[in-house]
Parts: sequence; structure tokens; C-alpha cells
Amino acid sequence: MSFTQDLRNETESLFKACYEHPFVQGIAEGNLEKGQLIHYVKQDYEYLNAMIQTRALTMAKCNNRDDMALLNEGIAFILNDETHPHNNFCEQAGVDYKDLKGETLAPTAHHYSQYMLQVASNGSLAESLAVALPCPWVYLYIGERIMKEVKPSPDHPFYPWISFYGAQEMPRITKTIDWLDRLAEEATESDRAKMRTHFLMGCRMEYMFFDMAYTKQTWPL
Repeated sequence: MSFTQDLRNETESLFKACYEHPFVQGIAEGNLEKGQLIHYVKQDYEYLNAMIQTRALTMAKCNNRDDMALLNEGIAFILNDETHPHNNFCEQAGVDYKDLKGETLAPTAHHYSQYMLQVASNGSLAESLAVALPCPWVYLYIGERIMKEVKPSPDHPFYPWISFYGAQEMPRITKTIDWLDRLAEEATESDRAKMRTHFLMGCRMEYMFFDMAYTKQTWPL
């Protein structure tokens, strides 16, 4: 069994918890509150800025253009494509997407963003890949499960969001998974332990991000 297969098996309960979270179930059922949608978009916009920076810092650790190109695809995906699910939420909330940018990060989004950036700045190439992998992998899992189990029709209020994440990510995820497995084969046991720690933290933070949106988490003071 490969390194990433072991990681995925170990985090199965976390992936399921993300899917079963009330925010994600609200997407599946089409019944989230306006405030929850707005809070999610505000926070995710800023978090994805950190993801772009994380991928850029990871790219700086690469020594061949094929690897650089894969990371560049991820950056382009966020900049050019991942605005579509945000716009879907904005349309349902009755707000303009451009008015939601520049929000102060809530505690969870701040911690997640800074954690990724710290690993990408100070960690190895493998660590940088590991910390950023949970986000697309969890979203693919959620999108595919909703498409399979709920079978939303195109008139579902969140159909663009669901279908976007259920179909868009796997080719690039597969390449990243294979890349991380190759690096894991060459890594020491200590290095693999760091990769595992970062991946687990990312999965936990994905759950907390949904919870942050559902509760509309803000700073207490």
C-alpha cells in the first residue's frame, strides 16, 4: 500500500465527518442561511489567496518544469475557475461577489492559512505538497458523494457548486498523489512523519473550516 493510500485510510473518519457536517449537508439539501453562505465566501476567498501563495512557495522548491507546471495549473485553477462556486453561493445569497473580498480572517481560516504558509515556507517540498493536498481531496470526495447520493438536478440551488467540485479536480489530484508517493519513497521515516502530521492537520482544518462557516465564527473581541 502506498504512502498516500495509508494517509487516506487513516483519515477516512475525517473525510466522512466533513461530509456529514451540517454545513455540507446544507449544501446537499439546498438550505443554508444567507449569512452562512456569505461568511463562507468571505473566508474562502482569503484562504484561497493563501493557497495560491502556498503553491507558489512550493514551486520555488522544484527543480524541473513538469513539477512547476503542475503547481502552476493549481494556481490557475484557483484564479480562473474556482470563482464559479463562489459566485453560485453569492447568487443564492443575493450579494455581489466583489463586495465580499478583503475580509478579516476568522480564527479558523487564519490558523489554517498561516499553517499552510509556514509549512510551505520552512518545510520540504514533500511537506509543502502534503499540507495542501487535503483541501482538493476533501472537496472532490464531498462533491462526488453528493452527486452520487443526492443526485441533484440542475435546478438545485447549489448545483453549480456541487457539480464543480464533483467533477473538476481528480486529474490534478492524481498527479499530486503520485508525486507525493514518489517523494515518500525517497524520504526518511522522520520526513514521512512530518508529511503525515501536515496532512492530518489539513484534514482536521477542512472540517473546522466548514464549522466556522456554519457557526459564522468571528473573533470574540
